[in-house]
Amino acid sequence: MDWVLFGVFVLLMLCGVPLGVALGLAGTAVIAATSLGVMSVPISVYTGIAKYPLLAIPVFVLAGLIFERAGVARSIVNFAASLVGRRHGGLAITAILVCMILGGISGSGPADSAAVAAIMLPAMTRAGYPKPYSASLIAAGGATGILIPPSIAFIIYSLLVPQATVPALFAAGIVPGILAGCTLIAVGVWLAKRHGFGAHDDGEPVPPPWSSFRDALWGLAAPVIILGGMRSGWFTPTEAAVVAAFYGFFVGTIVYRALTWKDIFEVLAEAAEIAAVILIVVALASVFAWASSTLGTFDRLAHAMIGSGASEAAVLLGITALLLVAGMFLDAISIYFIFLPLLVPIALHYNWNLVWFGIVITMNLAIGQFTPPMAVNLMVTCRMAQIPIESTLPWVVWFVLGMAGMLLAVTFVPEIALWLPRTLGYLN
Repeated sequence: MDWVLFGVFVLLMLCGVPLGVALGLAGTAVIAATSLGVMSVPISVYTGIAKYPLLAIPVFVLAGLIFERAGVARSIVNFAASLVGRRHGGLAITAILVCMILGGISGSGPADSAAVAAIMLPAMTRAGYPKPYSASLIAAGGATGILIPPSIAFIIYSLLVPQATVPALFAAGIVPGILAGCTLIAVGVWLAKRHGFGAHDDGEPVPPPWSSFRDALWGLAAPVIILGGMRSGWFTPTEAAVVAAFYGFFVGTIVYRALTWKDIFEVLAEAAEIAAVILIVVALASVFAWASSTLGTFDRLAHAMIGSGASEAAVLLGITALLLVAGMFLDAISIYFIFLPLLVPIALHYNWNLVWFGIVITMNLAIGQFTPPMAVNLMVTCRMAQIPIESTLPWVVWFVLGMAGMLLAVTFVPEIALWLPRTLGYLN
């Protein structure tokens, strides 16, 4: 039945069936063909989403959209520009910095990419940056959104791997996320200088640092409130999402006065739509995960990999290569549900820290967000730049290589990820 499970899934994918539906139907087909019991399908769907931590996902999505519509992104762009100043490649640095800051609010790579692209693409085009370069840069920067907490990906991972708590994952993602952003800045500036992009940027005056900081302070305070509140024990990650959403409403309606009642309705509707898509994929993927777990499919695959005689380092590199390829075609949530039942037993066999392992997996998925052909961040930025995704290949490959180098550093030096959660007391 193992071949039936994966065969039906691959066949449905080739037929153009949406990913979540393909996972659900593949699991249902195997359940119906065996004695597992058809009633396990609705039970798996329900139990897949009836988890308290999942409440954080729609609320974090809502918070990210509120901050985007409230004009927070623009104020942060002005503040970042005031820090960077007018220099060669300055707008490239600004774009990545803003992506990293917004990542501490929305927890979503595509949302970050869309918010930053709306503001930075026109400015970078005026300054002489080619649109394919700008789209690649912003898509790569947006990928830090699932590493820098709060991260929707970490919440999903913690549900599937209970040994890794959300606070520990959030703390572990901070240093790798910042280092990944710094790596992307270095690559972006190197490319800009090599090709003469943005030698004088757009020629517009640099915003005054103090006034731009004052305007951006409300947005900059959001990650501090979210992470500080969780660290102090004032609220859980799920409650932190609610605090972030209400804080965003306050900033958008009272401080910036940019959100009208019409805007609020549109934000609520869009957040509901995005969250529904995520949770439907989670629910349907739960059927696939339950079927494969019950059949013992991934246990057999895990034992085969462990018994192959390969060294621990070779197994780890093989997992990294597998996830990098999978990330080019599948979204992060589906990859978690498909591969974690296989990978967690391997990690336990080698006694790998599951918090560090979650960071390594998520970094792989972050790279997949801007690696063609199914690069969701790159699709967003290319659509906004009105260019074909193929035109970004000469540029995006450099950002992929840079991020892959940082991934290898975190993979073979686990303390890069584990130092902060240990210091904060989330790990023994």
